[in-house]
Amino acid sequence: MKSNFKKRTTVVLIAFVALSSFLLLQKEKPTLYIIGDSTVRNSNRPQCGWGEKAGYFFDTAQLAISNQAMAGRSTRTFIKEKRWEKVMSTIKKGDYLIMQFGHNDNGPLDDTSRARGTIKGVGDSAKEIYNPILKMQEVVHTYGWYLSKFVNDAKAKGATVFICSPIPRNDWKDGKLIRYNGKGYGLWAQQTAEATGAFFIDLNTLTADDYDAMGPEKVKPFFPNEHTHTSKEGAALNAVNVVKGIKQIEKCELKKYLN
Repeated sequence: MKSNFKKRTTVVLIAFVALSSFLLLQKEKPTLYIIGDSTVRNSNRPQCGWGEKAGYFFDTAQLAISNQAMAGRSTRTFIKEKRWEKVMSTIKKGDYLIMQFGHNDNGPLDDTSRARGTIKGVGDSAKEIYNPILKMQEVVHTYGWYLSKFVNDAKAKGATVFICSPIPRNDWKDGKLIRYNGKGYGLWAQQTAEATGAFFIDLNTLTADDYDAMGPEKVKPFFPNEHTHTSKEGAALNAVNVVKGIKQIEKCELKKYLN
């Protein structure tokens, strides 16, 4: 009787230790959060965002992927709609955050259809407007100000942060893709990364280089409906370039989770 009791006790203890170890590993598993607009996550097929393809390039047994990007959002509306608050409620020390905004920030501040624009540039410029969508007064900040908030909030939680310049559109001039690196949102994304200590991935340049090498006719199928939103194949190419950008960064812990 005592022998059977001892055996049962041993089995229970082993099971408890195994379960505790499993739960501990699950608890400590870091998460890669991805935030952005429809070029990062898009449910309007055949369009697809690169964040939807990112999981293929990481060891998801060791790293969880949480794509919280949402179509139609700017840096401003991502915060205003409390989507950023949702991310902040779960992001923790050891996690990672990659963001790519800009395509929707270049809109009106107070139009009656979306009211999602931000002030161009970086810095502390602000303007109080009446938001006809929310029917309330709102202080609108610069694109760089909102990006900085994402970075500073996430870093305060102990996360490592990456800012991507916006992917290029399918716009060409004299046989060359029109780029936004070194100007506009590409420049402001880089300046914000430098000012806040976030890692910078020049996704605009990486993808534009590929497009230029391919030429307009081969790139055209990547954009099934218009010049901004990519197909699944185009999204996969952008995801590859995000990974390429990560690999180019020195002393980047996220690299150890790449397949």
